Amino acid sequence: MSSLVVPGVPDRICVVMMSAVGDAVHVLPVINALKRANPETHITWVLQPGPAALVRGHRSVDEIITFDRSKGLMAFADVSSALAKRRFDIVINLQVYFKAGIVTGATHAPIKLGFDRSRARDLNWLFTNRKIPFHSVQHVQDQYFEFLTALGVSPEPVEWDLGPWPQEREWQRNFVASIDRPIASIVVATSKPEKDWMPERWAEVSDALHEDFGMQVVLVGGRSERELAAERIVMERARHKPRSELGSGLRNLVSILDASSLVLSPDTGPLHMSVALDRPVISLLGYTNPKRTGPYRRSHNLMIDAYGDPGENYPISMENRPGRMKGIETRHVLEKVQLWRDRYAGKAGG
Repeated sequence: MSSLVVPGVPDRICVVMMSAVGDAVHVLPVINALKRANPETHITWVLQPGPAALVRGHRSVDEIITFDRSKGLMAFADVSSALAKRRFDIVINLQVYFKAGIVTGATHAPIKLGFDRSRARDLNWLFTNRKIPFHSVQHVQDQYFEFLTALGVSPEPVEWDLGPWPQEREWQRNFVASIDRPIASIVVATSKPEKDWMPERWAEVSDALHEDFGMQVVLVGGRSERELAAERIVMERARHKPRSELGSGLRNLVSILDASSLVLSPDTGPLHMSVALDRPVISLLGYTNPKRTGPYRRSHNLMIDAYGDPGENYPISMENRPGRMKGIETRHVLEKVQLWRDRYAGKAGG
C-alpha cells in the first residue's frame, strides 16, 4: 500500500519551521530533496531571525519570511500580513507547537501537511488537513524525512550544502592565515544549562589540545550571558589562552567550523552544522537522547554518551535526563581526541 499522503512536489511550497539553528540545519536536506524532485519549485521558508541568517542565500531557499518572536503578538501579525500576499500549493508544517499551527493556519494553501495527532502538541493538528502517518520516535533528521516520504520523494543523497559559499571564501582564507596550528573549535555553551559542559573542564581540554596535540583552540558560539560567562572562565583558567570568536555570526561560524580539523560540542546548533560540513566532531551528550539528537550518520565513534548508564540499551525517546553532563570527565574527552588523531587526523574529510 502506498505511503503517499500528497503525491509529487508542487511548484509553490511554504515551509514552516521557526525553531533554532540545529533544526534549521535538519531542514536543509529536506528542501534540497524537494528541489531535486522538482527544480522549478519555489520554496518560501518561515523561520526566526537567527537561523534565517544561517540559510539566507542558500541555493534551495527562494524566499524567507522572518518570524521575530521578540515582537510577541506582533510577530504573528507581521507574518500573517506577509503570507496574505502569497498563494501556495502546499504548506509543510515541520513543527508540533501551537505557534507553528497559527502560522500554518494563516497560510493560503489547499494542502496543509503536518504531524499526526499523536505527535502534534498544543492543538497544532487542528491547523493541518493532511497528516503524515504515525511513526515511532526516531532521529530528528529522519523525522523530518517523513514529510518527504509523504510526498513520494527520496531523501537520498542527504545533502546540506551549508557552505562556505564562494563570496565567503576570502574571509575564511584570511581567518586561517592568522592561525599557525590546526584548529580545534570548542562550542562553549548551548541554549539550555542542562546541556552545557562545565567551562572549567573546557579549560583543561583546551590546554591539552594546545600542549599535547599541537592545536589552536578557538572558542565559538554566540554572546549570551551564559556563553560569555563560560568564555570568561575558560580564559581565566587556561594556561594557553584560546582564541575567542564568540559572536562572529553564523555565516562566519560556518567558515570557522569548515576550517577546523576538529570540533568539540555539546548538543547545540554548531554540532549539527559540523555534521553538515562533514567535519569530525566530538559530541558531549547527556541531557538529550543521542539516538534522537546526536550527530547524524557521522562521528559516532567520537561521541561521548553520558545519557545512558554503562551497558544500558536505552530506546530512542524524547526523555531528557538532567544532571548527566557532569558525568563526562576531562579524560573522556581527551580519549576521543586521541582516537580522532589516531584514526582521522590528516585524512580527507577529517
